[in-house]
Amino acid sequence: MIENKLSELKQQITKFTLLAEKMIEQSIDGLIKKDIKILKEVINALEPKANNLEIEIEETSIEIIAQFAPKAFHLRTIVMILKINNDLERICDHAVNICESGIFLAERPDVKPIIDIPIMAEKSISMLKDSIDSYMNQDEKLARTVCSRDEKVDGLRNQITRELLTYMISDPTTIERGLHLQRIANNLERIADLSTNICEDVVFMIEAKIIKHHAESK
Repeated sequence: MIENKLSELKQQITKFTLLAEKMIEQSIDGLIKKDIKILKEVINALEPKANNLEIEIEETSIEIIAQFAPKAFHLRTIVMILKINNDLERICDHAVNICESGIFLAERPDVKPIIDIPIMAEKSISMLKDSIDSYMNQDEKLARTVCSRDEKVDGLRNQITRELLTYMISDPTTIERGLHLQRIANNLERIADLSTNICEDVVFMIEAKIIKHHAESK
């Protein structure tokens, strides 16, 4: 039955989400601890798992379409899962980017205490969790709260940018390290954006309202 197959797909998405969360958490943990082993595990062990999961979900979706020729609600479900699958793959890529910069920074002195980046990571992971929950539970209100939280992550990224510019201007030897910290902040901001994208699609799926770019219309 198609319902069983769709349930299988949702389980795969849940598994993928947990892996993405682990990759983000581990990338920040390795950054803070300056632990290259932790960072390389994300790149060499966890990213291949993420790539395999992405392919599995895509293949399962294609099989369902070929076998059942789904329409209406079932087709919308598969399309939404494929979009989430793509967003999760990109989120995992951003975690890898963080690890690459973390490896660079691990053997070099700190530019500044790393305070705001872990806060950004915590907020981004929370948004990711809630974005998937909003889809699984068809919770339009939760989806909207995730969208509203994106501004806080943007604000933290902007604050980090201002602080890093101050350090880099006053001491040009910090520029390369500062740019890597900025890259990390930018990647966390993109993770939050992708979680917001999922929630915008959830609202559209439930209410047929477009809320992208802060505009609502039918």
